[in-house]
Amino acid sequence: MITPAEKFASFQEKNQFPLTSEFTELFDFGFDDFQIQACRGVEAGKGVLVAAPTGAGKTVVGEFAAFLAIRTGRKCFYTTPIKALSNQKYQEFVARFGHESVGLLTGDVSINGEAQILVMTTEVLRNMLYAGSHTLQTLGYVVMDEVHYLADKFRGAVWEEVLIHLMESVQVVSLSATVSNAEEFGEWLQEIRGETEVIVSEDRPVPLYQHILIDNSLIDLFSGQGVVNPEILRRERELLRRVRSPKSRERDWSDGGHRLSRPEIVEKLARERMLPAISFIFSRVGCDSAVRQCLNAGIRLTNVEERREIHESAVRYTQHIAEEDLDTLGYGEWLAALERGIAAHHAGMLPSFKACVEELFQKGLIKAVFATETLALGINMPARTVVLEKLVKWNGEAHVPITPGEYTQLTGRAGRRGIDIEGNAVIQWSPTVDSATAAGLASTRTYPLRSSFTPTYNMAINLISRFGRERARGSLESSFAQFQADRAVVSLMRQVKKNDQVIIEFDKTVQCHLGNFSAYAAIRREIKDTEVLLSRRQAKRGFDQKQRAHLEADLAQARKSLRSHPCHGCDEREIHARVADRAGRLIRENDGLRARVENRTHVIARTFDRVCDVLSELNYIEGEKTLEQGQILAKIYTESDLLLSEAIKEGLLNNLSAPELLSVVSSMIFESRSHENLAPKIPTGNVQTALSEIARLWGRLSIIEDKHEVKTQREPDFGFCWISFRWANGHSLQSVLKGSELSVGDFVRSTKQLIDLLQQISVASESLRHICLDAMKRLDRGVVAYTAGSL
Repeated sequence: MITPAEKFASFQEKNQFPLTSEFTELFDFGFDDFQIQACRGVEAGKGVLVAAPTGAGKTVVGEFAAFLAIRTGRKCFYTTPIKALSNQKYQEFVARFGHESVGLLTGDVSINGEAQILVMTTEVLRNMLYAGSHTLQTLGYVVMDEVHYLADKFRGAVWEEVLIHLMESVQVVSLSATVSNAEEFGEWLQEIRGETEVIVSEDRPVPLYQHILIDNSLIDLFSGQGVVNPEILRRERELLRRVRSPKSRERDWSDGGHRLSRPEIVEKLARERMLPAISFIFSRVGCDSAVRQCLNAGIRLTNVEERREIHESAVRYTQHIAEEDLDTLGYGEWLAALERGIAAHHAGMLPSFKACVEELFQKGLIKAVFATETLALGINMPARTVVLEKLVKWNGEAHVPITPGEYTQLTGRAGRRGIDIEGNAVIQWSPTVDSATAAGLASTRTYPLRSSFTPTYNMAINLISRFGRERARGSLESSFAQFQADRAVVSLMRQVKKNDQVIIEFDKTVQCHLGNFSAYAAIRREIKDTEVLLSRRQAKRGFDQKQRAHLEADLAQARKSLRSHPCHGCDEREIHARVADRAGRLIRENDGLRARVENRTHVIARTFDRVCDVLSELNYIEGEKTLEQGQILAKIYTESDLLLSEAIKEGLLNNLSAPELLSVVSSMIFESRSHENLAPKIPTGNVQTALSEIARLWGRLSIIEDKHEVKTQREPDFGFCWISFRWANGHSLQSVLKGSELSVGDFVRSTKQLIDLLQQISVASESLRHICLDAMKRLDRGVVAYTAGSL
């Protein structure tokens, strides 16, 4: 029963925040406290940082910013880390605010670019800021969805660039997954963006239960708060005994044995009423294989009506794809699996196939999805159950354990708000996936946000163009990376000061009536260090005799100094020496701590200086201003920005035909998934000559970068040159991909990236503009053209 006092308080709050109240009434569900608090913060004119679990409803705060933009006649930019999420938010905003009010900008797609509400990838906004785009006029709000993505080592710097350089008048709404240092991140936002309210919610709207699938049994992981279920431990011991027995060794665990197969897991989840489920398999091949296994096992999870609706959706998403391309895409097997309620979801799939899977899963028509971790990023595909069959993944360089933060993101998909009363995370046990590892991931609540910010050539040239070198250098001191480094410095210096106090006390203790014992102790330490060094050098083969003689001479001189020192005759020499040794250890520790402080002080600015030294040597900048070539580099945003700019400067792209040009520049955006050192096939003639020059140029730049202690330009990859060349010359999809390990999804994505790069070159170089536009037109056909407009 609500008391009169509570009614009055509620009335006052509604009057104080009328737009928040009006906005909440547009929804058919009640807002949580953190959502109301965040909306009120935005209405009050403050920036907000909202950190909450996946599925908690953070995005309504972003929607409120868009609502305010409409009501106040200003613009709202909603930024996301990936195009798929931008597409999804665009559709949602169109449904809420109407086609006329909403636009989309993702590099390869531009819809209603001057709308009041613009959904875009973060890179698009960064490029707008550097270009001084007129679209920024009347911008009132920027929503940064998945802002924790700034920890990404490849793209994370873009988030910080935007937050640092956005106009002061813009309110920023930052939406993040739950991180353990949200307050620290909020303090940084407060420092660079002004008043910012930090709102943290760790409550999941749907409770999550953790299970271990061991043998054929699904057992709760915990029996109490953080206590692993004794039944799991008992079964674990029994299974490990069986696994280590001679008979068990004759069987490959992964081929059966004690583990349920993927189809058997799906059937078990169906019996337990735990579908729909997402099984995370950290391999594209594994996802596709799992779907085939389910097909071969005869699994069918749909009824007649559901199959009809699935078929209609699949036809709608693929209606513009040529019949011959559908065969190449494996359309028949894909559709057969869909109609049974089963699908894969990974980056190697055609975007329209993935979009279809996402829609059908959201509608509850697909019941079992086998996905890579890319699905965990933002896309609205909640399930009742999430299954993990491994707790390690390939990070592009090695197989590494997933982190507690990644585990939280993956399992955060379990539990659909308003549908499920609980979500389930299921970890499949194996000798390499034990209960202790699972419990550690499930119970850890410490996953801090760490900046990955580092200056690039493009960033440096754009900042110098806008502010001059000194102001640009100062602006980078505002980065979250430097903020965190400065905090670490404070902690380190606190320890140095503490050690200094103890050293002073030690020095008082070793006061000797015969002389300066601290100096005597320093000679002893010098002797010990030299003896250790000499011993290590002698253990190595080929120890230089001159070096040995020099060290032995130093050692002899130090021993002579020690014997002649007044304190050498002290009766309490060894007592003093033990105290002095302890002081010596603290002195060495402080030397190490001060070195770490030096490394962290102005670390971003020093990196910026080294980047600028390279640019100065190559005549891109002079003092405080940029030179002519810098204007080209300023418009090139690829990772190989300097290499491409130098290639343009040296005329390596001149006199190439459109197919030849795109083939050559593909080497600067493509990255082969295979690490085999096989020479890729490349077109002969002009392309081969140009690529040889590109490789030579990269080698020269590497030498310059090494001299200045910078490393940003990765080696050109020729793996897409032949494929892109043939596609641009009109060959069919099947012909182009024949004999290649490249998936259709990778082909489409790489081609779109190539089109985006050609667009950048066309803007950067007037002399190459016409040929770039021709090249873009040649690439933008078939499955590439269809997926660009498949919203």
